[in-house]
Amino acid sequence: MIPGKLYIISAPSGAGKTSLVKQLIADTEQLVVSVSHTTRAKRSAEVNGIDYFFVPVEMFTDMIAKQAFLEHAQVYDNFYGTAQQTVEANLAQGLDVILEIDWQGAEQVRRMLPESISIFILPPSIAVLRQRLQNRAQDGEEIIDKRMRAAVAEMSHYCEFDYLLVNDDFEIALNQLKSIIHANRLLQLRQQQLLKPLLDNLLN
Repeated sequence: MIPGKLYIISAPSGAGKTSLVKQLIADTEQLVVSVSHTTRAKRSAEVNGIDYFFVPVEMFTDMIAKQAFLEHAQVYDNFYGTAQQTVEANLAQGLDVILEIDWQGAEQVRRMLPESISIFILPPSIAVLRQRLQNRAQDGEEIIDKRMRAAVAEMSHYCEFDYLLVNDDFEIALNQLKSIIHANRLLQLRQQQLLKPLLDNLLN
């Protein structure tokens, strides 16, 4: 079994990362999103084990002590983390895996798994980013201002990523993401393993 590739996708809140990844998964075979652990409360529409693994703080800190996470971080008042076992199990099955994490998490994962591929998604402008956050109708202006400051801080780390794209037109951004996945599946070393019978036949 040829192991899958690990993709890190980061973006500021409001850049449209979640919608893009959801459609990318729906359109692409052998590609999954790694389910993260979190200590935040489950929202009504969310399902444990699908959206997140919702765990108490005590369990999360115990996992940190056991070095069970590829990366973990505190975001506002909650903890989020990617369990190494979850990711490695999917990769071993030949699945390509996406991690939706921030720049700090991406930095941690790259240190542990330097062969991972990282992608950063930008909004087309600051004005559009604020409008998208306002359109969610979830937060007041004070919270939106806080999220905007966090977004600028997040975007300042774009240069640490392998690929950079702008989510202005959804379909264009989606096709760009697909292109990255497909191109990496055609890398010579991967194809050499997949096409060994053909290559043996062609060259012998």
